[in-house]
Order: sequence, then structure tokens, then C-alpha cells
Amino acid sequence: MTYRSIDKLDYETQLNEKVEKVRQRFDKYRIANIDIFRSEPRHYRMRAEFRVWHEGDDLYYIMFNPETREKIRMDEFLPGSELINRLMKQLIEKLRPNPILRNKLFQVDFLTTTTNQAVISLLYHRPLDDEWEKEATALREEFKDLADINIIGRARKQKRVLFDDSVIEHVVVDGKVYKSIQTENSFTQPNAKINEAMIGWVKQHIGQNDHDLLELYCGNGNFTLPLAENFQRILATEISKSSVASARKSAELNDITNVTVVRMSAEEFTEALSGERTSRRAEEADIKSFDCRTVLVDPPRAGLDSETLKMVSAYSRIIYISCNPETLIENLDYLTKTHDVTAAAMFDQFPYTDHVETGVILEVKTN
Repeated sequence: MTYRSIDKLDYETQLNEKVEKVRQRFDKYRIANIDIFRSEPRHYRMRAEFRVWHEGDDLYYIMFNPETREKIRMDEFLPGSELINRLMKQLIEKLRPNPILRNKLFQVDFLTTTTNQAVISLLYHRPLDDEWEKEATALREEFKDLADINIIGRARKQKRVLFDDSVIEHVVVDGKVYKSIQTENSFTQPNAKINEAMIGWVKQHIGQNDHDLLELYCGNGNFTLPLAENFQRILATEISKSSVASARKSAELNDITNVTVVRMSAEEFTEALSGERTSRRAEEADIKSFDCRTVLVDPPRAGLDSETLKMVSAYSRIIYISCNPETLIENLDYLTKTHDVTAAAMFDQFPYTDHVETGVILEVKTN
């Protein structure tokens, strides 16, 4: 799917096909009901990246057909937010006549928010100098009436930031606004409305708790911050340095004080918790002092490794958000030996693609 013609596609048909596949996969777990969360059919992606094609005096965005590698010109991007579409049109018009900004430019990335902020990253096959920065600064000024824009120039071993590499998104859950710092080149949930639905679904099923939450793969604190009011404390882990910094800053921005974010991989945390390794970061966070009986995992496509899977199975309640139904099923085959799936949901994070985002909640078996 190339995104070029989604206006001609039937959203309901593709959604129903995904729902049927999810129900078939979950059938063996005897789930009474699977909650379905539909996306907006257009303008749902808050970030996008395009290659830039030079053709004489012309300059335009392209994407590649993943099957044929055919170049597809992109003058608009219907999955992208309305702000992305406005920015991409005006940006290319300003780049075409500017020899300094267009010289050896090969890619443009957009990160936008629902709060009308954006980071535009310009990627080059040449070093960036002060002349480039002067032109980029003037370019940023030209966008001030359209949105709050920051520009980043990237080249080999270079990153020039004008004037920030982050934006602040407003994540609305149950009518409450959480300020989320989202940083360029770091993972963020691409579909803003579906992201809010995922967090709301989790909060709906967990209620208030008299114990602590362990969260693995916490990213920039996307789930961490809204769930803080549902638990006594949260112990969250993440390996990405930039994501850990964003999560900590976001907690401060929201005046949330019961969250501890530790920069560790899930595997490192598992070994530290079991005493198989010593860790200064784990000791500083005093991880043994937490009374975690619920665990939330949002792993990459590979799912949970065997040791983390074993560790997670010791918790009374498991919240599992998955971007890969195949590895989720593999992990569930292990976890359902000790736990029952009590709730499940499908979130249409990426309409018109085969990608499926799912969530399950497991409770420890009582007999």
C-alpha cells in the first residue's frame, strides 16, 4: 500500500478484515469480547518522512513502492496530519529556489502535534555550515504564522538544531490533558487519537490500585504519566537515552512525582531484579523497595525474551500492548499457563496496512 490513493479505498472493509484476523488469532483464548478502536480514515499520522527527488530545477517528495521500488511522487500525504500536508506543500515551494537549502538534500522528516507544533528535519549528503544555518533560520521565520516550527539539519556526524529538537503534545485521556515531550528521531506513537484510545482502554480496565506498577519499554512516558494516578508509584524502564530524558521532563512538566524512570533494557532490569547482575542505576532507583503487582509491557516487534517473559509471569496482572500479533500469540501461549486473558482490544493504528496493534490484560489464575 503506497498511501497514494487511500481516498479511493474502503476504510470499513479493511477494518473488518483486520478485526476478523484478530478474532481468529485470539479464538483459542476464549475471549468473550474484543474491543475495537477505529482510526480516522484520513489525517491520522502525526509524523512522516519523505525522500527528496531532484529533477533539473524541480524538487519534490517521493516514496518508494515497497514491492516494485517504483518512485511515487507525493504532493500530498492523506494519512498525514493536516499540519504535515500544509507544511510539506509550503516547504517544497520555499526549498526549490534556494540553492543553499536544497543542495544535496535527500530527505525531509516531519514530526507534528495536535497543538500546532512541528519539527522539520532536513537530511543532507554534505556538511552543513553557518551559511546553511542562516538560511534555515530565515526559513523558520517564514513559517511562524503557520505553526510553531523548529528546524533540524542533519548530515554525516552533524546535527544543527534551530531552536529545539522536541515538541509538546497534549494527550487527552478521560478529559484530562497530559503534556508529552516528543523528541525528533525518538519513538512516539504515530496515531494521536488511537494513542489516546489505547491509554484510555488500559485505565478503564485497571481502576485504582493500592500497589505499584512496573512498566517495561516505557518510551517517553506515554502510558506512564496518565497511569500515575492509578497506582501508588510507578517504576518504569527504557533503554533509549533521549526517551528517558523526555519521560523525566514530561513528569516534571505535569507535576507528577510518583514516577521513577530507570535507563535500563528489559533484559538488564530482569537480571538486576533477580540478583544475577549488579546495577548502579537499579540501586539508585532502589528497585527492591517497589511493591509492583501489576506490570505493563509495550515491547518492540520481537516481543518479550524468554527471561523477561518468565519474570513478567510472576505478576498478578499483566498489561500487554503489542505491535506484532505473531510474537504476542507466542508470548500468550506461555503466559496463559499461569494467567487468563480477561480483556482484549484491537487498535487500528495504521489504517490500510497489514499492521495491527493489540492490547490484552491477563489476570493470574485463581485455581
